[in-house]
Amino acid sequence: MLRRLAPFAADLFQHRELLWQFTLRNVELRHKGSHLGLLWSVLTPLLMLGLYVLVFGYIFGGSFGVLPHETRADYALAIFLGLAIFQFAAEVLATSPTVIVANPNFVKKVVFPLEILPAANVFGALFHMFISLTLVLVCALFFGRGSHLGVLWLPAILAPLLLFSLGFGWLFAALGVFLRDIGQILQFLSTALMFSSAVFYSAQKIPPAAWAYMRFNPVLLAIELARNALLWERPLDLHHLAYLYLGGFGTCVLGYAAFRRMKPAFADVL
Repeated sequence: MLRRLAPFAADLFQHRELLWQFTLRNVELRHKGSHLGLLWSVLTPLLMLGLYVLVFGYIFGGSFGVLPHETRADYALAIFLGLAIFQFAAEVLATSPTVIVANPNFVKKVVFPLEILPAANVFGALFHMFISLTLVLVCALFFGRGSHLGVLWLPAILAPLLLFSLGFGWLFAALGVFLRDIGQILQFLSTALMFSSAVFYSAQKIPPAAWAYMRFNPVLLAIELARNALLWERPLDLHHLAYLYLGGFGTCVLGYAAFRRMKPAFADVL
């Protein structure tokens, strides 16, 4: 039944031990040879936070305009949460096109489940997002305003974003074998995604004409839902949450099917 309704989930569960091993491998390889190792997973988001708050908060005087008497701490926390979620999506976009190309030896092994490679790449990015979100929660505990019970909503908000990432990860990993320029295209799309995902502003500031298109951006909706739940104590838009689940599941199924369809030709190209 599971394989019929969600074949990707059935395959990931079947190869869960292999998925775990390759996820750990991706995390270790990212920091291999550096003196600070995994500490960079903590330092990098903090350094980026400081840079963006300095530029957009102090130099440009930015604010979200949601909380009354918004402080610099409120602004920094909202940016930090947005960056943590965006960086997860951006890492998947940046690394997926080279996942299969960088592992030609596995392609030639008939018995190896290639679907694991893009999935392990996504779960490696998920690990780094988990570290950033932990930092967000610690900062919110000491500098935030609310009771932080909204943290209980975060798994439900981020789960469909994981589905989107898996679907696009499989799709772009397969396309990257045949279209080597897709990496450059995704670099631009990643930058466009950052500015269209309300990382530095609130979605309520988006003009209606632009919102008609931007409302379909899953990263934007996930960021807004997370901020409303954790930082702003505002009610969640269940329509947006339902769209994330339906869109995430559909993207995951289609991305997985596209990968399986193109997989037999990988060995001929590589």
